[in-house]
Amino acid sequence: MDIQRWLKQREADWQELQQFLSRIEKQGWAALSAADIRRFSSLYRVVSGDLARARSFGLPPLLIQDLQDLTSRSYSQIYQGSRRQEWQAIARFYRWGLPQVIRQTWPYWTTAAAIFALGGLVGWWYGWRDDEFLGVLLPARLIEQVRERGELWTGSILGIEPWAASNIMVNNLTVTFRVVGGGITGGLLTAYVLFFNGLLLGVIGALVGGSGLAYPFWAFVAPHGALELPAIFWAGGAGLLIGRAVLWPGRWGRGSALRQYGRQAVQLVYGVVPLLVIAGVIEGFFSPSETFTPALKYLVGFALLANLVWYSLWEPPPGVPTSSAE
Repeated sequence: MDIQRWLKQREADWQELQQFLSRIEKQGWAALSAADIRRFSSLYRVVSGDLARARSFGLPPLLIQDLQDLTSRSYSQIYQGSRRQEWQAIARFYRWGLPQVIRQTWPYWTTAAAIFALGGLVGWWYGWRDDEFLGVLLPARLIEQVRERGELWTGSILGIEPWAASNIMVNNLTVTFRVVGGGITGGLLTAYVLFFNGLLLGVIGALVGGSGLAYPFWAFVAPHGALELPAIFWAGGAGLLIGRAVLWPGRWGRGSALRQYGRQAVQLVYGVVPLLVIAGVIEGFFSPSETFTPALKYLVGFALLANLVWYSLWEPPPGVPTSSAE
């Protein structure tokens, strides 16, 4: 084989790959067009082959080192660049995509919120008027603690905050995935879980209200509830989206409907999980703390809810893509 001739033939590709690398390293992948990216990938494969041939031909170590440097830098840009793009896509989704999905799916999660609120009203109405109803849904020791001793149970978290926060997160995530997964029953299980959890909250509200403990109790709920309740409503919306696909798939068939509505449901779940993690930390460490006044807890809860509403109204600037984060 004519080594000199081979080197002259291959040198142009090496230089072209070097130029591509210089552009990417200085300006990022955005500097390349789709055709440039395809050409870059092709050159990477070609030069990788050249490196193998150079080693087998026993060419000078300096040349082999130059080719090794080209292939290593190319590999790094292709695979690390891909990971960077994935992280950028995730960031775009949480910045612009999730608020868009929240607005698009508002009929579903507002319906979920209405089911929860209906359960809460029923629980409060009957809990306020019927002690037997309270006893069916709440432990006797809890009722005694509130009525006889005039104490809330929330102080039991103090001293075991890390353990409590982790348990709260697990419990909230379990309820959430039960709500979402209930969509496969046509949304019936989703509606039941929402209604029942609203019923429990309403009954507890009636209990503490009748015992003069409503103000400190809702001060405890406000900081984490400002995130936890919207998260449950979004999860309920995700379950109802799946239920819609099961019951009313439309002209395209159930499979297509499940893909379409399931995609939106998954996107809502991506928003739910971080909220529940943050809410669990707040409920474990901040909500039960006696260091902070009830007024401050109400203020924090209001601020968190206001910021969540503001976030859900974000609109991407023209030309900014939103990632599906799937």
